[in-house]
Amino acid sequence: MIPVCRIEDLPEGESVRIEIDDTTPAIAVFHTESGLYAVDDTCSHQDASLSEGWAEGCFVECPLHAALFDLRTGAPTCPPARRPVRTHEVGVVDGMIHVRPAVREDALA
Repeated sequence: MIPVCRIEDLPEGESVRIEIDDTTPAIAVFHTESGLYAVDDTCSHQDASLSEGWAEGCFVECPLHAALFDLRTGAPTCPPARRPVRTHEVGVVDGMIHVRPAVREDALA
């Protein structure tokens, strides 16, 4: 798992974008009233950073065209997005938020 930040450094209602390496897409980590979530940072509809969107409960709204994604599953809940974003495992160990990036399907080929 990759350390992100201390939980007190990511207040409820905030998000952070992390970049791991040149081969892994950036990940947006959200701290909402419903918990901690991590998804690919780029909206599946168009090139927009979801970490700059508006998160509430288990959903994030893309700042570009208002596509809404379920942070639990990555599924879009309204147009214009039609494809899901990838979700990632999030955990807290000794007060530090960690993310385990999901394996990219194209990396398995």
